[in-house]
Amino acid sequence: LGVTMQDLYPRPSWNFVYGLASISGRVGVFSFARHVPDERERARRSQAWCEAQLLHRAMKTMLHEIGHMFGLKHCTFFNCMMRGSNGEGVEHQLNHLHLCPVCLRKLHFSIGFDIVAHYTGMLGLFEPYEGESDLFKRDCEFL
Repeated sequence: LGVTMQDLYPRPSWNFVYGLASISGRVGVFSFARHVPDERERARRSQAWCEAQLLHRAMKTMLHEIGHMFGLKHCTFFNCMMRGSNGEGVEHQLNHLHLCPVCLRKLHFSIGFDIVAHYTGMLGLFEPYEGESDLFKRDCEFL
């Protein structure tokens, strides 16, 4: 997964994208460019909130693109990490940082891993931020 601070425009006719991955090529790219809280948010929120917000937004996009690299397509079953998204400002339903049961089963079948250990590890990563971020709090409550 390539990482950049530049906007990504895959085609001249497209608007920007947060990330892009190839299922068949197992390669992808992610941009931090539009994940940083805007000036208005930074002025009225704490530094810790801004950091948590950046981390949540970035993780959501990176994990989504990595999901594509592992063969997952966009989810149409639930509001999971693999549901397509045009960003918080565009869509009212925020994606989670975890997979739905359907996508989790597909990934588990494809690569195999200890689901309980994986979710326990995710919880350990998310918990330090749940006091600053309602998004992390929501994901911790699920896990």
